Amino acid sequence: MLTILAQNFAIMLLIFAGVWLISVTIKDASIVDILWGPSLAIPALLTYFFQAGQGPRALLLTVLVSIWAFRLGSYLAVRNLGHGEDFRYQAMRQKAGSDAAFARQSLVRVYFLQCVISFFVSLPVQVGQFGSHPVFANGSVGLGPLAMLGAVIFMIGLGFEAIGDAQLRAFKKDPANQGKLMDRGLWAWTRHPNYFGDSAVWFGLFLIAVESRWGYVTVLSPVVMFIFLYFLSGKGLLEKLMARKYPEYEAYKERVSGFFPWPPKPVS
Repeated sequence: MLTILAQNFAIMLLIFAGVWLISVTIKDASIVDILWGPSLAIPALLTYFFQAGQGPRALLLTVLVSIWAFRLGSYLAVRNLGHGEDFRYQAMRQKAGSDAAFARQSLVRVYFLQCVISFFVSLPVQVGQFGSHPVFANGSVGLGPLAMLGAVIFMIGLGFEAIGDAQLRAFKKDPANQGKLMDRGLWAWTRHPNYFGDSAVWFGLFLIAVESRWGYVTVLSPVVMFIFLYFLSGKGLLEKLMARKYPEYEAYKERVSGFFPWPPKPVS
């Protein structure tokens, strides 16, 4: 198992380095955002390939994470490509003082860092493909009740992501909503249906993996994903920007749950 994990990480390093070289050439570091989803599925695909598949759990983990990665990667590609470099990377580029200096910094602070994080978060879909834990009497590779529960949670999370993104895209396309805050559909139940969905997806995948021989050791992977989505690059960063952009955002925060879906408070 450790040999396959090491091989996976080495290949991930090469992939991120290759995308970094492209970003330097086109002067757009934000293409790394499109790589984020696929980078969490590639290790699962590699694991499945290197050990030539190991039954239904390995297949389930690989298929589910690939579906999630394809949806997220294609969504971000359609949304981001052709719109220039994201403001976060523009600010880093400006602070670096030159394109050459930023290229060196982005290799470590953006691409290598995201490679390490994505590899760590994806551990459940890698480690979960090896054997079965003796606590679960499901044969060597069978699927038990935790795996079934995990698959359900995964589908709920994927649904929140996909529906929330589709609702937001449709809202922004309507000229009548120009300059307005999205507070309808799933966005009336949680201020971040896509981030909640991401967290549910990876908690579900962990539950599927936990029935494997070493799956329990990956418990920190969904925790790290939650921390990033809730406190750091997800909800924490976005809400600061939204509060500056929309005067009505504070009132929206008062009546709509910050992360986990909950019926909205009535408008006073």
